[in-house]
Amino acid sequence: MNAIVKSILILNLALTLPVAQTADVRVGVAAADITPPLGIPMAGYYHARGADGVLDPLLSKAMVIEADGVRAAFVALDLISVTREITDQARVEIEKSTGVPGAHVMLSATHAHTGPELAGRGKRGGDMGGQRQLSVEYTEGLPARIAESVRLANERLEPARLRAVKGRCDDLTFNRRYYLRDGTVGWNPGKLNLNIVRPAGPSDDEVGILYVERSGATGPAQAIATCVNFAMHADTTGGSKLGSDWPGALSRVLAGYHGTNHLSLVTLGTCGNLNHLDFGWAWPQGTPIEPYRIGTVLGAAVFGAYKQLEPVAAGPLRVRSETVELALPEVTPAQVEEARQTLAVTKDDQGANFMKQVRAYRVLDIAERAGRPYRVEVQAVALGADVAWVSLPGEVFVELGLAIKKRSPFPHTYVVELANENIGYIPDRRSYAEGNYEPESARCAAGSGEALVEAAVRLLTALRQ
Repeated sequence: MNAIVKSILILNLALTLPVAQTADVRVGVAAADITPPLGIPMAGYYHARGADGVLDPLLSKAMVIEADGVRAAFVALDLISVTREITDQARVEIEKSTGVPGAHVMLSATHAHTGPELAGRGKRGGDMGGQRQLSVEYTEGLPARIAESVRLANERLEPARLRAVKGRCDDLTFNRRYYLRDGTVGWNPGKLNLNIVRPAGPSDDEVGILYVERSGATGPAQAIATCVNFAMHADTTGGSKLGSDWPGALSRVLAGYHGTNHLSLVTLGTCGNLNHLDFGWAWPQGTPIEPYRIGTVLGAAVFGAYKQLEPVAAGPLRVRSETVELALPEVTPAQVEEARQTLAVTKDDQGANFMKQVRAYRVLDIAERAGRPYRVEVQAVALGADVAWVSLPGEVFVELGLAIKKRSPFPHTYVVELANENIGYIPDRRSYAEGNYEPESARCAAGSGEALVEAAVRLLTALRQ
């Protein structure tokens, strides 16, 4: 047979073969509005703010996946974080209304700093308005709204095909810790600062993408959802208006292509020490217009990656969790008294006493635990042999997330921070010794991050076997 003819026959045969995909997979998506009333205290900073307007609605976005009768639910919330109490209550309501096991539900927050202050987020949250009636009532009503988004997603389950790709978006997320000329480590040291030597750690430019489309159909209008996992703080907007920051802007960009029924489920990779600020670029980057730039740039990276999407191989849906005990840093009675005195005179000061406030709130939150270590959940969900999600309970340094992805047996591993609960910053061990904002704010002891990495790798390895 002529070699050219033989090649054509092989090509034609390949084109007629069915695309490998997960067996008997159904997916449903939905969103519920969780925008709070105006006047509610806002989260994210060390000074009190009240919401006086809305830039765009805050949403609870849900995706339910079912494979061979097993279901799991993923929820992304346009909130600063999620508390353990909210997760526990939402899981109970979700299981009651949908039958999805509570242990199969992963909640995460986009960390929008233009969202409401929630009740139950420690002393600083309380001082910033979390104890006010508006915040308490809003927090109490959240589990039902979250459950409603999952209920709607569950009702919309339909046959689906999943594809995945690792995209990249260079020059958008940056390590915000820098080695300075005086030998110290600076935190957000300022635009065009001549004292900057180099970043104190890496960034993570990977854009993890899981693309879900209707079974037997293809094309932009047939997309059910695009799940995007990207490591960058959602603190680009500032001000006193409610909004979803860059995750919302990215969602609008993708909806402009796929249609308004398409859901963009954005989860944060480990970005405790990453943000959007390019200190080598003079332009301002902390205004309500910044999310539009980020949404466009990141959206372009997603669109570019679509060309390399590969089918997710057939396989079952599995879920495992592990409880990890994390030690507390030591605090002395003298430090507790000093912290109380500090806050008595500085809690309304927005500038000069920032680091004093950071240390004071940390000491008082640790003291409040009376020596009780944190017992936190690490959760892993795997679909077949290709795709896995793993949750981490705080603002995790990028070095730790990169370590998990490097050691994961799944080629597409979505490390989701601020998931199911939030214990604050979780630096890597080295950064504790280097100091500055995040380590001096951390409520867990050095080595906690590495313990979470080991738990995550254990779970992923067990699910891959």
